[in-house]
Amino acid sequence: MDHSAILDLLVGGILRGGLYVLMAMGLSLVFGVMKIPNFAHGEFYMLGAYFAYFACAVWGLPPAVAIMIAGLGGFVSGGIIEKMTFAPLRKRSRGDWIMNSFLVTAGISFILQNLTQALLGPNFKGVPQYWGGSFNWFSGLNISIDRVVGFLIAMASVAVFWLFLKKTKTGNAIWAVSEHETGAMLMGIELNKIHTLTFALSSMLAAIAGAALLSIIPAYPTMGLQPLYKSWFVVMLVGLGNIEATIIGGFMVGLIEAVASFSLGAMWQDVICLSIIILVLLFKPAGLFGKKLKV
Repeated sequence: MDHSAILDLLVGGILRGGLYVLMAMGLSLVFGVMKIPNFAHGEFYMLGAYFAYFACAVWGLPPAVAIMIAGLGGFVSGGIIEKMTFAPLRKRSRGDWIMNSFLVTAGISFILQNLTQALLGPNFKGVPQYWGGSFNWFSGLNISIDRVVGFLIAMASVAVFWLFLKKTKTGNAIWAVSEHETGAMLMGIELNKIHTLTFALSSMLAAIAGAALLSIIPAYPTMGLQPLYKSWFVVMLVGLGNIEATIIGGFMVGLIEAVASFSLGAMWQDVICLSIIILVLLFKPAGLFGKKLKV
């Protein structure tokens, strides 16, 4: 393999991995704080793409503004759904919370997909480009500016979110709940507010990912399925609820897929990735960086 092919693999894997980090961090956050295996996470990715489409293609707003509107739309949608579903469910099903919440997320996924199809139709809705153009590297590697900017947006979102968790009082409260819910409650943290905020933030991260890639992957009702799978690949590999490790795991999955796709073909990338995850879980059931979860 020559140097240009290796560089192509590395760059492709890193660009993929950046978006996987953004998606997986939201998924890991919700499980770590609320113990919800969120199988509707991909639908917030889908909503973000639609929000960006209407903001950019219909209302004529600049791409950066459209992506911010998509993030806000994801945040509000996630907060509303949490208040309507998980807040009342938590009061009634402490004992089998994980199974009940899983079934609720599966139901939310089904409802959002079908509601979107009923309201907006099954057709693809996208934009030809956000910024246009491409980077031509010295090795002959050609990468679209939209893809690079999408990666930078993902990394900026992850960095801002990480600073929020680490440097703000509210972020520390979210972190405290993820570490020990009862202890956080005894310290005066209002769990209901933290749960709603957590789900809203997770939904916002997924919506930003969907919006950032609109010029590459147009919006359609079932588009969230593939990003959902990738997010679960990452969190299974590094350990459920391990928010920090998703940064490493996202790039690992991106690079594994890039190598598998180059070596065996695109149809094999999920097979190879899942095979590696299964082998990891056989020897480390909690994942590569996992810790024992308090469920």
